[in-house]
Amino acid sequence: MDFGLTEEQQAMRDLARRFAQEKLAPGYMKRDQEGRIDKAILREMGDLGLISCALPEEFGGMGVDCVTSGIIIEEIAAGDFNMSYIQLVSWLLGQILCKYASPEVAQEWVPKVASGQSLISLGLTEPRGGSDAANLIVRAERVGDHYVLNGEKTSISFSEQSDIMIAFARTGKVEDVSKGISAFVVPLSLPGVSRSAFRDLGTRIVGRGSVFFDNVKIPANHRMGDENRAFFQIMNGFDYSRALIGLQCLGAARASLEESWQYTKERQAFGTPIAQFQGVTFPLAEADTFLEAARQLCLRTLWLRDQNLPHTAEAAMCKWWPPKLSYEIIHQCLLTHGHYGYTMDLPHQQRMRDTLGLQIGDGTAQIMKLIIARERVGRVAVQYEQGKKK
Repeated sequence: MDFGLTEEQQAMRDLARRFAQEKLAPGYMKRDQEGRIDKAILREMGDLGLISCALPEEFGGMGVDCVTSGIIIEEIAAGDFNMSYIQLVSWLLGQILCKYASPEVAQEWVPKVASGQSLISLGLTEPRGGSDAANLIVRAERVGDHYVLNGEKTSISFSEQSDIMIAFARTGKVEDVSKGISAFVVPLSLPGVSRSAFRDLGTRIVGRGSVFFDNVKIPANHRMGDENRAFFQIMNGFDYSRALIGLQCLGAARASLEESWQYTKERQAFGTPIAQFQGVTFPLAEADTFLEAARQLCLRTLWLRDQNLPHTAEAAMCKWWPPKLSYEIIHQCLLTHGHYGYTMDLPHQQRMRDTLGLQIGDGTAQIMKLIIARERVGRVAVQYEQGKKK
């Protein structure tokens, strides 16, 4: 593994960093109050190639490798953690569209996502099961040249703002569990679709909520992959997003850490900058060390993916540790700023609120550790729990 960046990677990093510092960071806290994605900034990101870069060239993308996509999302998240959700969701679901959607459906939607014209969401979680992702009630019945979709998806990012959804639904028997699931591209303007929003602690401009389907007719060519096989075909793409999530959270932590180092040079106590006090600098030095280690874990995971090498365990590590670590680092940065850090005037409180959600969404720490154990010792890691269910 080469730890140096290519000229292309440096150029993409510098572009993302400039955009994040000049366009995103100044409005990070204001956008949180507004509670919606700024469509003008979204389109500007699209025009600069900061959304399309990780999508295939034939669909309007640039086709950069996974490591480069990780470098970009960290820089965007350092400026505005919430806007980096655009990259996270667009890259994961855009690549799924490119690979599994019919050519005509992919050609219709992927360029819109890549350019920032449209937002896309994932419809997997349902009210009765989050971690038990295959335990689905939402059903799609084949009727002639259509499927009819009924049920509720919940905890959906961009629930009220997305234009399309990749929705997982049961098409097989209930007892088939994961073997009876199909995936569909669902335009959310179709009759029978309704939405609701949650009042969340963080990631407010992303917006999370429920999407309801009441006899929604979906053309048969909007099914992705084989019927009843979507859970196996599509879910392996989530190893990619787990590494991106790690870097996304670390970007926010890095921003708070850089601000805190600067603060220790400016803040005076007892007639000297507080940077001279080890009680102040040692916690930041520890945070810097852990942050660098976590970043290398995430980049190595993406490198393994670029080499087509196994990386499921590493991806699970990226999903449980960096979000937790980032929250702890930002917390320490808030404390370093003292009473002023406790106000709503500084961004540390918002970064804490925003990163906290990714200790829950897209797989809890407990589920990620179970995946790591399963990769290390095989199915014996889950046989006890399965035996209890029988």
